[in-house]
Amino acid sequence: MAPKISRRSFLSNIFKVLAGLLLTPVTGYSYARYAEPGWLAVKQIPLTLKRLPASFDGMRIVQFSDVHLGFHYTVEQLDTLVERIQSLKPDLICFTGDLFDSTTGQDGEPAAQVLSRLQAPLGKAAVLGNHDYYGKEQDKITAILTQGGFNVLKNRSLPLKRGKERIWLSGVDDMWDGKPDLGEALKKTAANEECVILLSHCPDFADTALKHPVDLQLSGHSHGGQVRLPFYGHIITPEYGKKYVDGLYRLGDGKLQVYTNRGIGVSVYPIRFWCRPELTVFTLRKG
Repeated sequence: MAPKISRRSFLSNIFKVLAGLLLTPVTGYSYARYAEPGWLAVKQIPLTLKRLPASFDGMRIVQFSDVHLGFHYTVEQLDTLVERIQSLKPDLICFTGDLFDSTTGQDGEPAAQVLSRLQAPLGKAAVLGNHDYYGKEQDKITAILTQGGFNVLKNRSLPLKRGKERIWLSGVDDMWDGKPDLGEALKKTAANEECVILLSHCPDFADTALKHPVDLQLSGHSHGGQVRLPFYGHIITPEYGKKYVDGLYRLGDGKLQVYTNRGIGVSVYPIRFWCRPELTVFTLRKG
């Protein structure tokens, strides 16, 4: 596992990006600050999984990530997001971490009430992100998600059933501040036989997941870089979000597919450029 960079160094790098952005015309900064962060993209991603049971063919998963409540994102905006997610008619809803940016403050109970309105036939599940650990609030945020109807998967798995067939939904703790243990998470799964979908906040956990019988990993954390340049891509990403930064990757000759969601909110600086916030709708097909 790569060594952690210091938080000061990470913030310094982000500041350099912001400084460069400020050198562009004022209209460019205004767009990045006030327009793009609220311009939600809904991406439709068809995925073929070889081990997907026939009864799950056509299953729709909606993934959202990195809300960062409290940092230029409000409970009122979360309420609008919930309406949008519900309109997509998901069979399963997955949240891949960083519900709050630092502390819950007065928003914990209202956020739980808003999240409780999300409904899906196969349920809804979540994992914690590194920001959910800030201020030692991981237990509070776990409680908020649980109150909101989410199964918080901390190194454990849940069976999802359709008829007589099932797949497994697994989740691991955060790489940066938690203690991810995929072996523990997969204890109940039938190794090398049943389809496994893994939630991991940090996308670079895929290098570990590749060594296990996992078919699909859904992640967030990187924000897609948050600031991207045309024809160049992302400039800076956080630790554990450097290899699989944005979108779909196929590893091990297709054994594992990894998708990194760009997230909903912003972090460190309230800007997005060439990197719109994202809801992802996966339609699973049997291979």
